[in-house]
Amino acid sequence: MKTTARNRYAYVNNILIAIVSAIFGYNFYQSIVHPENSNIAISLILVIITSVMVRKYGY
Repeated sequence: MKTTARNRYAYVNNILIAIVSAIFGYNFYQSIVHPENSNIAISLILVIITSVMVRKYGY
């Protein structure tokens, strides 16, 4: 049972990493090309939250 729960968290973490990476990449691109339209602070907060989740539940 414990292995099943751990795999579920790993699967969710992989999805979360993909989504946050896409958002961060887009906002990083916007900050370089169009600095007035970028919102890099929210992306950095998402990256930090993702990092905490991965460390807490494992990769």
